[in-house]
Amino acid sequence: MQASSLEIISNQSDIHEHLEEIVQKHLATDFQKPISAHTQAVFDRLNEQVLQSQKPVILDSCCGVGESTQHLAELYPDALVIGLDKSACRLAKHDALSSHNYVLERVDLNDFWRLVAQAQWPVYKHYLLYPNPWPKSKHIRRRWHGAAVFPALLQIGGQLELRSNWKLYLEEFQYALHQAGFMDTTFNAFQTEHPMTPFERKYQLSAHTLWQLQVDLSSQVRSR
Repeated sequence: MQASSLEIISNQSDIHEHLEEIVQKHLATDFQKPISAHTQAVFDRLNEQVLQSQKPVILDSCCGVGESTQHLAELYPDALVIGLDKSACRLAKHDALSSHNYVLERVDLNDFWRLVAQAQWPVYKHYLLYPNPWPKSKHIRRRWHGAAVFPALLQIGGQLELRSNWKLYLEEFQYALHQAGFMDTTFNAFQTEHPMTPFERKYQLSAHTLWQLQVDLSSQVRSR
């Protein structure tokens, strides 16, 4: 049978054999990458907005065209919703703003997440919806749970939610959370009547199983 164009093809069938080693190394060392000037400038501008608004912050990381950011702004009108993506091209496809409680910004998340963690923003929720799966085994360090910025992602806190149509991605992320001492996670298949992203809409229409991983990074005591 010919594979669907949306199907994720990987040479990996189980949790990466080196994931534990990678996660433990990142947890034990500081990420020394210099902060890019562009991302620092965006953060400084947003930091002023966060401080002035005194609203809970919702982060929509890897937001693509920003459809999910707008959806989240409608769901949480009393929050400041910030959509983040590295692609100016994708962000430029967003329709005109219809709400005053969200913004879209182009940043390097490897830098931005560290700045947010250091500033201790009041992050209420943090969404990672259908991130690039980097399905080849050799690219494990490009997945967020295998990246050097993973500890900063955890330090941001809030209620973290990931969605993917590649179950293994979320299984690995859950494994990495456990390695970091966050044991209380929720992992399940789901369906939605209101898809939040173009990918979610395409996958569900193509009869893909959608997977969801949730963890509260703020209220949970790490078992380490």
